[in-house]
Parts: sequence; C-alpha cells; structure tokens
Amino acid sequence: MGVVRTILAVVACSWAALSAAQLRLYTEEYRPLSYSEKGVLSGMTVEVVELLIQRTGQPAHIELVPWTRGYRQAQREANVGLFPTVRTPQRERNFQWIGPIAAGQTNFYSRVGAGLRIRNLADVERLDGVLAVPKLWYSYEVLREQGLRNLYGVPTPQHMIKMFKHGRVQLILANSLALDEMLAGQGMTRDQVEQQYTLMTNNTYIAFSLNTDAALVERWRQALNEMKRDGSLERIHRRWFAHASDEELAQALRVE
Repeated sequence: MGVVRTILAVVACSWAALSAAQLRLYTEEYRPLSYSEKGVLSGMTVEVVELLIQRTGQPAHIELVPWTRGYRQAQREANVGLFPTVRTPQRERNFQWIGPIAAGQTNFYSRVGAGLRIRNLADVERLDGVLAVPKLWYSYEVLREQGLRNLYGVPTPQHMIKMFKHGRVQLILANSLALDEMLAGQGMTRDQVEQQYTLMTNNTYIAFSLNTDAALVERWRQALNEMKRDGSLERIHRRWFAHASDEELAQALRVE
C-alpha cells in the first residue's frame, strides 16, 4: 500500500505542477481570427482559446504580438503556444499541434471583370508583373519552395492589398476566412474580386512549443475534441464565418 500511495502522490504532484504552470499564448493582429479592439482581445480563434483555458483550468495569458516574435518564442521556450497557426509540411516538426480550430482555403483572387483565368501556378507565372505576397506568410514559404519566378515579398498584407487596389498587381493571395477584413482595410469588398485558383486548403491550429510538457498538450487536445463533439466549436465557427462552406466546416470539426 505504501508503494501505491507513493505512486499516486507522484501522479497528483505531476498534475498539480502542470496545472500551476502558466502558459504564454501568443497571437497576432489577423482579423477576424485574432485582433485587439480598444485594448480587448477578440476574434474567432481567441474565443476558442479562451474557452479551452476555461475547460482545462489551465492558467494562461494571451498576448497580442508581432508574428515574428510569437513564432520565435514558440520555437524556443517551454509552456508557449502560438495561434492561429496554419499547419504546413515546412512547420510540422517545429511544434506540437492542437486542432484544427478553423479551416479555409488559400485562393488567388483577381478583380471582377479583369478577364483573367488562372488554373495553375504556370498561369500565375505568365502574368505581367509580380505576385506580391507577405514574406512572413506560410503561402510565401510554399511558393518560394516551388520556385515561382515572379514571387515578390512584401512586408504586410496591407502592402499587398494596396498594390492590388491601385493596379500594381493583378492577383492577391488570401485566406478565404480573412478575405473580407483584408479588403475592408483598403475600402474594398468581396464582390469586387473573383476567386481564381486554389493554392491549398489551410487548417488553422494552436502550435505549442516542443518544450511544452506533452501531458499538458494532450489535456488541451482532449478539451478541443470535446468542443467538437458537443457542438461548441461549430457554433463559434458559424457565428464568425457564416459564408464558410460545408467542406471548410467539416475540416475544422475533424477530430485528430
């Protein structure tokens, strides 16, 4: 009995230590998934993460930071998570992944009436001029690895949309979930653009550092799976993305 008590005490202490460890969760300004409004964090993925904190009982602090800082910290330190993070083969080994928590498509869009028909990356390369894509985006990584010759890195999505608005580029590349907010930043709307070629389906996750305790990460995974089973995640997703397709919603609700 003494041995059993000792084992139970060790297990209890381990769980207590996990619960006591405060997670630092980093997010970026990426409407409508995550953003700050008058000093208050909001967004679809922020709402999901806040509910996960509540359900796991895990002490955690969410901080809005530039993407480069959050990405760097989430690769180096323990008890750190980064969201929303698109899971790609290039990033796979760098994190422990929880999700998906949202799903969309990365599409090329042209101006309505521009007369373009983009069916593949070869068509993108044949365009006059460059394809401007933010350097920090996963899609920039993907296109660079595929050797797209007219790829041009810009600092932010706002730079890309501004170039598009003023006719300096013929296409933009955008996540279908964030398209409306990106266009609104330059006074444009979805009905002014036409979807062309889909580069990839993008599933959005919470990315925990490799140094974060695996048992803690598993608690978050189970809590998210329960949100998918009881309909909580679906209700949040539908409220923020009424235009999302059935396919996108099914991807977001997939249990891993």
